[in-house]
Amino acid sequence: MVSPRLSGAVAEAARSLLGCRLVHGGVTLRITEVEAYGGPEDSASHARHGRTARNAVMWGPAGRAYLFFCYGAHWMLNVATGPEHEAAAVLIRGAEVETGLETVLARRRATRVTPGLCAGPGKVAQALGLDRSFNDHDLLAKGGLSLLPGPAPTRLLAGPRLGIAYATPEDQARPWRFADGDSRAVARRKALAPL
Repeated sequence: MVSPRLSGAVAEAARSLLGCRLVHGGVTLRITEVEAYGGPEDSASHARHGRTARNAVMWGPAGRAYLFFCYGAHWMLNVATGPEHEAAAVLIRGAEVETGLETVLARRRATRVTPGLCAGPGKVAQALGLDRSFNDHDLLAKGGLSLLPGPAPTRLLAGPRLGIAYATPEDQARPWRFADGDSRAVARRKALAPL
């Protein structure tokens, strides 16, 4: 069993979240894909313009849920990972369902299990039944939405983050998307390489 390392370099923290479990309302998801986002120096990060009311959770303390609404349609779950007052967060991009499958299928309005059921950050938040009320929730405290240790993957994949065309070319190329190489719940797998 591996415990997430929620301090230090954001890329290291992101890798440590792979295999961990998210638990809420009878649903348990095992994290299979993540993306790391740094502070103001990372042009792909929500912190690129400094601290705001929207991104305040990114600035710590570590272990807090940072939720934002994307494209007016999907909630996205991030885990704040840096030391307090230093922005860093990891986007949970994909997961596998371990418990609560019927609940996940109902929330996702799906009729069958596919590898893509929770492969995508909006799908993860929907499967867990998350909304704005979970923003700044302590994931390490008992009750509500919890982040628990889980078995680390045996094979890791890495590659560029997705959906960040506004970032500098250097930040677009940064290999800060990580995935479990043995999981099928990974989006755009062909863009990833063994780590």
